[in-house]
Amino acid sequence: MSIVLAIVVPCYNEEEVLPETNRRLLDVLGRMQADGRVSPDSRIHYVDDGSKDGTWALIESLAAADRRSRGIKLSRNRGHQAALLAGLLTVEGDALVSIDADLQDDVTVIEAMVREHSAGAEVVYGVRESRQTDTAFKRQTALTYYRVMKTMGVDLVHNHADFRLLGRRSVEALREYGEVNMFLRGIVPLIGYKAATVKYDRTERFAGVSKYPLRKMLTFALEGMTSLSIVPLRLITLLGLVVSALSFAMIIFILYGTLVLNAVIPGWASSVVPIYFLGGIQLLSIGILGEYVAKIYLETKRRPRFFIEKTL
Repeated sequence: MSIVLAIVVPCYNEEEVLPETNRRLLDVLGRMQADGRVSPDSRIHYVDDGSKDGTWALIESLAAADRRSRGIKLSRNRGHQAALLAGLLTVEGDALVSIDADLQDDVTVIEAMVREHSAGAEVVYGVRESRQTDTAFKRQTALTYYRVMKTMGVDLVHNHADFRLLGRRSVEALREYGEVNMFLRGIVPLIGYKAATVKYDRTERFAGVSKYPLRKMLTFALEGMTSLSIVPLRLITLLGLVVSALSFAMIIFILYGTLVLNAVIPGWASSVVPIYFLGGIQLLSIGILGEYVAKIYLETKRRPRFFIEKTL
């Protein structure tokens, strides 16, 4: 039995790559419609995340040229995760596939995702076979991040970004998560329905430039860590215990040197270094606490995560 498939593509300043993205996605959709795997009512939905170039005008022209291409325009830039969530919670379909517009993810893998869903998987993750296209720095930092998140008890799918299929039950379950700080890579595994993975080779961006420079990548990584784990707060407590133990040991050492050995420890370093050390620890701890307090602040205000200005 064919399903109604919706492909959600968040876009931010993607006018250079979007025509090719649309062509490839329509080819994949056309093949699945021709052999009856997906319904003729299946669509591609481009979510414009407040682009500053001609992305929305291009989406309008793509929608006018083929009724299978649709558009959702957000009122302003809200970030990749908000744009992706806007598409997932707005469009209709029995199964929803999310994929970035840059064509680094292999669009033909969508066919394998649909097969896994038809076989009973409610969530299908697109997982990278390798990271050969990444720089050595990006590859190593990504692997380190996955290890750190696993140590903190966060259930992330290794080498998976936001290329996945969600069945309708999973989408409705995702709707129940009402937090403003949404980190979908960590939230989706929490749903718990039957999951499968399909592997693929990731390629270079087809055109344009990356929308995730190092600064944004670090911010995104910190967002995910503090959104899903309280381990950093517990590490502060552990660090406080360790520093207290070291300070107590230092007091005993100084008393022993003064009373037993009758020697005074001279020098500027023995006085100043502990001050700088403790000051750094305190500032680091306050910074970590600040991240969590900021999230509490944003969550308690309950501001809307996005506004849709126009749909096609």
